[in-house]
Amino acid sequence: MDHIVYCDKKAKELSRLLSGEQTMVIRGAAGRKLPHGRVAINDTVYLLENDGSGIIRAKGIVSSAFHSDKLSLEESEKVIEENMDKLKLTEDQKKRWIGKRYLCLIGLKDIHEIEPFSYVREKNMDDWIIVESIDDIRI
Repeated sequence: MDHIVYCDKKAKELSRLLSGEQTMVIRGAAGRKLPHGRVAINDTVYLLENDGSGIIRAKGIVSSAFHSDKLSLEESEKVIEENMDKLKLTEDQKKRWIGKRYLCLIGLKDIHEIEPFSYVREKNMDDWIIVESIDDIRI
């Protein structure tokens, strides 16, 4: 599977991933929404900033995938704190994710810039999109 992942521009998440400072991304929700349970080791992740441009600028490979069971506030905070060395979350990002009942922590490797390209975006507002192949939606 291929994944399109929006990075937090304000937190400079894409830059931190490209530099190797950050090696993991996080998603969470009150319920089991994407990408919960749908990311596997060796999947390809395409990265872009949430700046409205819709331009994919980098890619990487999934090196680990953690999909939590239902978590309490304390448990979600513990999972995040235990992975802060890889997540490198800002205070605003921590506030966003702590307390989510379901967390996905996706480790990434081999992250590098690619020739930028656009894709056909449907009218959803998800920040994680799963496709069979990126070639199916590449412009």
